[in-house]
Amino acid sequence: MSVKESIERQIVKLPQGEPFTNTRFLRLGSRAAVDKAMSRLVEAGVIQRVARGVFVRPKQSRFVGVVMPDVSRVVEVIAKEHGETIQVHGAEAARRFKLSTQMPTAPVYYTSGPTREICIGKLKVRLVHTSSQRKLQHAGKRPGLALSALWYLGKNNISTEVVKRIKEGLSEEEFETLLSSRMPAWMSEVFRQYETGRVHG
Repeated sequence: MSVKESIERQIVKLPQGEPFTNTRFLRLGSRAAVDKAMSRLVEAGVIQRVARGVFVRPKQSRFVGVVMPDVSRVVEVIAKEHGETIQVHGAEAARRFKLSTQMPTAPVYYTSGPTREICIGKLKVRLVHTSSQRKLQHAGKRPGLALSALWYLGKNNISTEVVKRIKEGLSEEEFETLLSSRMPAWMSEVFRQYETGRVHG
């Protein structure tokens, strides 16, 4: 069986619309053989290339045709491939918690890896390096998203009202996780004021 046939057999078992990288097939042949086979499968329409080294089994919708995978899923796959930790950028995190109406012009993520730009389809995505482990806590989870939003808003723009809004967007358990996170003093202080206000309110 050729490398291409071996890979195709594996691919048909993968869920449609779920991104994957070509490295998962390296045990089936040399890098060059795998790359060539993937290119031929793209040409045949069996798979679609969504970013460099990232592919997907096309998912069809009768309303919009081919459905592209979620950008955050593609970024997660790329980050995992490079052993990086990624976190949604604060501007987008604040918008998701309805703390800001500003729409980032292009998706931005913090990463433990190098700062760079990647193309996902026609979309340019920026990965911005941060060496702060505190900014990458609970990456990919809602408490992490909340921390990202708080860092972005900064010392002068967070209040007990902001904490209240964030709490509304989290489950009890997620809020507890957020409270036990490593934070700068100015952030902890606002949470302390919020908790005190609830006790005395």
